[in-house]
Amino acid sequence: MSKGLRKTTIYDIAEASGASPTAVSMVLNGRGKEHRIKPDTASRILRLAAEMGYSPNLKARGLRLSRSGLGGMILPHYRNRFFAGLAETFEAEVRHRGLCPIVVSTQRDPVNEMRVTEVLLAQQIEFLFITGVHDPNPLNKLCAAAGVPCINVDLPGDGAPSVISDNRGGAFALTEILVAKLEAQMRPVDDWFFFGGVSHDNSTRERIEGFRQALAKRGVSVPDDAFDCQGYSPAVAEKALGERYRRLGRLPSSLFINGITGLEGALRFESGLNAGEFARTVIGAFDWDPFAAHLPFDLTMVRQDVEAMVSASFALLDDYRPGHNPRVEIPTMMGAATAVSR
Repeated sequence: MSKGLRKTTIYDIAEASGASPTAVSMVLNGRGKEHRIKPDTASRILRLAAEMGYSPNLKARGLRLSRSGLGGMILPHYRNRFFAGLAETFEAEVRHRGLCPIVVSTQRDPVNEMRVTEVLLAQQIEFLFITGVHDPNPLNKLCAAAGVPCINVDLPGDGAPSVISDNRGGAFALTEILVAKLEAQMRPVDDWFFFGGVSHDNSTRERIEGFRQALAKRGVSVPDDAFDCQGYSPAVAEKALGERYRRLGRLPSSLFINGITGLEGALRFESGLNAGEFARTVIGAFDWDPFAAHLPFDLTMVRQDVEAMVSASFALLDDYRPGHNPRVEIPTMMGAATAVSR
């Protein structure tokens, strides 16, 4: 069953077993039961791994005794549940592997990202997860020069394996739900404001494309001035929504808020409006926070699967081969939405 002289990988086992690479990695790392992998699936994976002569890449796992025993991650900040959840899940997995995690926030500053990466490499980290950075490619080059495996998480790059959310699919699904709400209320489906995020990053581009595709499916298009993607911070989002409100003299029929920190900015703006104005607007947000269920207006959210993203990232790390840079997309989920009658 072995494929010639080429070393068997978890992707070969996934193909043979019909399971996902993430599930294969969990089972082979002894975490199948913890992640509720079905016993028959786990048995099939283990049997096929033995038959196919699978042996883990211990070097890529960061088990090299000549190095530090440290696993590194950089990320923009801890201000929302997405990045905080990535950091927490990463730390748990690193500790499970007998290593010590180091997680550093860089505030989306390219200078900080380079400096922190250089410092972590100087500490001889076993591997680095590069999460949500301005541009991962220069950091990938630093890691390659140091001989340290790295994985791009959230924003992809060409210089290392990448794990990202299915941003386009998530935005498409969210937009379809919002359109259905507009139609149920017999409100216009072409009166939108999409704001938050950064127009040149992959996540925002993909979400805009999914948003446009969902509207195009109904023959609806929106003008370019319906988009304002100049940053993720709450202050930027508050300003963008305020300017749109003043231009229209009202809120649009529907808001697509790109980023949970953008939702914070929208709430700041909402606090200065007359009571009930937000309740008359159909609102969706990409990403998710459970506290949103307690807001006094209807809100539908896209939830990124943090656990699956981290598991897939470690699966790529376990099969790390310099120059082999696959890109894995993880499906999103719909988060909690309030149920407010209007």
